[in-house]
This record gives sequence, C-alpha cells and structure tokens, in this order.
Amino acid sequence: MKKYFSYELQHIDKNTGARAGVFHTPHGDILTPVYMPVGTQATVKGVYPRDLKDAGSQIILANTYHLYLRPGDGLVKKAGGLHKFMNWDKPILTDSGGFQVFSLTKLNKIKDEGVYFNSHIDGSKHLFTPEKVMSIEENLGADIIMQLDQCSEYGYTHAQAQEAMDKTTRWLERCLKAKTRDDQALFPIVQGNMYDDLRLESLRRAKTYAAEGIAIGGLSVGEPKQRMYEILELMRPELPESVPRYLMGVGSPDCLIEGVKRGVDMFDCVLATRIARNGTAFTSHGKKVVRNAVYAEDFTPLDENCNCYCCKNYTKAYLRHLINVNEMLASMLLSLHNITFLHKLMAGMREAIFADSLTEFAEEFYSKYGKEE
Repeated sequence: MKKYFSYELQHIDKNTGARAGVFHTPHGDILTPVYMPVGTQATVKGVYPRDLKDAGSQIILANTYHLYLRPGDGLVKKAGGLHKFMNWDKPILTDSGGFQVFSLTKLNKIKDEGVYFNSHIDGSKHLFTPEKVMSIEENLGADIIMQLDQCSEYGYTHAQAQEAMDKTTRWLERCLKAKTRDDQALFPIVQGNMYDDLRLESLRRAKTYAAEGIAIGGLSVGEPKQRMYEILELMRPELPESVPRYLMGVGSPDCLIEGVKRGVDMFDCVLATRIARNGTAFTSHGKKVVRNAVYAEDFTPLDENCNCYCCKNYTKAYLRHLINVNEMLASMLLSLHNITFLHKLMAGMREAIFADSLTEFAEEFYSKYGKEE
C-alpha cells in the first residue's frame, strides 16, 4: 500500500529540545516548525493565494463546519475537492468543525451519538457524528483532517472535563472506523482541559492512533498563557517523536516561540488576519495599532525589517489613512504583512534550531518585540 505521509525529524536543538523537520504530504513537503494561515471559508480573508505563496505559506486551513453549511461539501466534491475548488496546489488541513459547533451555535446538545446543533446562519437543525464529519472531510479532500472532539471550556470541573475527554476518545475510534481514504492523514486530538492527570490520560489514548500526526486541542481558550506552557511541558516527554505535533488555535508571536521551545511543530490561528482587519500589525518592535494618530505623518515603512509588498511600497501614514476611510486595501495589506511576519519568525526559528541557538534567537526577539501577557 502506498505511503502518503511521513515525518522526517532533521534536528533537535540541544538546549531547548525544539524540533526541525519535514512533513511529506501528497501536495508537497511542509518544513517545520510551521505557522498555517486560516482560510475558514476556503480563502484566507483579504489575501490573494499567489501572495500567500510569495509570503511563504506552505499549508493553509479550511473549516469543515462553515464549508458544510456553505456551499456544501457535496458541491466541493463535485468541483474536484478543495484543492481544485480554491485553486490551491499545496497542502490543506481541515478541522472537524467541532469547535465552531460549540462556540457559534447557542443551541447545541452533545450526546454520545454526536452533536445536535442549529446553524448560526438560518437556524436549521443538523447533527454532526464522527461518521458524518469523516464523510464531510473526505468530500472536502484536505490532506490533513481532524477527528470530531469535544473541546471542554476553560473553567470546567474535573468531572466535566473527564466526560468530554472520554467522549473525544470514543469519537476518535468511530472516526477511524469511518475513514476510507488513505491519502488523508487523520490527527487525533488531545483534550483534558487544565487538569494534568486528564491531559496525560488523553495523550496516552490519542498516541495509540497517532500514525501520521497528533493534535493538542483545548488550549488558548482563556487560560493564562503560563498555564498553557505548563501543560505543554507536562505532555512533552510523552508526545510521539516520529510524527508532527500540532497545537491548535495558537498564533501570537510569543506563543509560537514558547510552543516551538516546547517541541511543537505546527500552529494555526486567525489572529494575524483578524487584528489586521482592526488596523493592528505585528512588527519587529512589537504590535503597532496603525489607526492611532501618532502615525498620521509617519512616512516610514510599517516595519523596516520586512520585505513584504506592504512594507516595500507603503508608509504608516498611508495605511492609517486607508484604515480611517474604511478602504479594504488596508486590511489586505496588513493581513499580508502579518502573515509574512509570522512566516519569517518560523523560518528564523527553524534556522536557529539547526544552529542550536533557539534560546538566543528568542531572547533577541523578545528584547525588541516584548512579551505579551
């Protein structure tokens, strides 16, 4: 049987244990550590696919829940799958839609068979079972797919978190039975909320099924960042070494650095484009709120250390003008810049790992950017 996926661990930083590797997929290799831009509705908001490639994007995400509702996974299948539908020839990852079911739909009922929910668009009733989610993700045709899981909220009691973790394990087993395509890698998801014993138990269960990768869910959901780092440290010795490790929904520069230092390989987050639409940019000297009046007559680039299209061609004063008159070009330029910034950060960390100098790289970055709480 043809092997579609493999992970090659190329180097481990001798001081931090951070990993550099390459994940081989049907639509190309992914150099890790990697940040993955989020294209919820089969597009990264405000950024041309050609510009994503120029910026260094190796893989993008799409969302099962949203694409199931609109335009429908059946239509995407008729179009030849997501790669053809959205004209993206590099790897794609789809999540299970479970997080959106829990966060976007006020009316949902979680049962053993699955999740009953009402569409946030028109209120129509739907049921996501592990089998249904596998069918949707197979129709979408992404390279990497996620199991249906229950992401327990920050603040859950131990008993509530254990119930969600147990359900996640049962749903994983059903997902594996329902999966039919060998050219898609199914990542199991570790849950367990903020409880050490549940995290380790969930990881122990998930590892059994982590043939091609493993995902860490239920973090960056409102807990202090330090607690997230503690949980990553807790799990680190038990994480499988021969597959990529994916920390879901994390993408601020400091969290990327701290995650990589703790052995994580893959990250995704909507933060880069979301803050761009609000007029905020990552820069080598920290975040800049470009709509602020201090930039009204600032005719310098957004970041002198960046060579993206935005920074090579436009000034802070012009960007501020675009923001204040609600021109869509503002969010397009800032989104492209923020994505480029994060790709450059990941590439810098990868280079530092090979040189066993990630600690020094992080210290230098923080000395200019600062640390976020």
